[in-house]
Amino acid sequence: MPHRSVSTDQAAPPGGPYAQATVAGDFVYLAGATPKRPDGSLVEGSFAEQARAVFDNLAAVAQAAGARLDQAVRVGVYLRDMADFPEMNAIFEEYFPEPRPARTTVPVDLPGFPIEVDAVLYTG
Repeated sequence: MPHRSVSTDQAAPPGGPYAQATVAGDFVYLAGATPKRPDGSLVEGSFAEQARAVFDNLAAVAQAAGARLDQAVRVGVYLRDMADFPEMNAIFEEYFPEPRPARTTVPVDLPGFPIEVDAVLYTG
């Protein structure tokens, strides 16, 4: 199946040699988004401010791929501190309306930020 890479200057740039998203058939695979601005600078502030920056980055990349976050079928959430889970969960509901996607949330040792999120969208 052919695929294409997606990039946009409306979201934080990737942190390495990978695409912000890949479109393959009816699926859009969004790479992990972090709380950075489109210029690459880190969003400082509360966990909520950083989490919203992550979801806003995901939304911008989804839009560049011709999709929307409400088309998510799977989301991966990576938290540095699981104590942030309840707040992340409340913010998650704002960005992913019913029907909600499948989700996995795991604790990880993130380098300098509290949250990273990736997603798979179905556009068919």
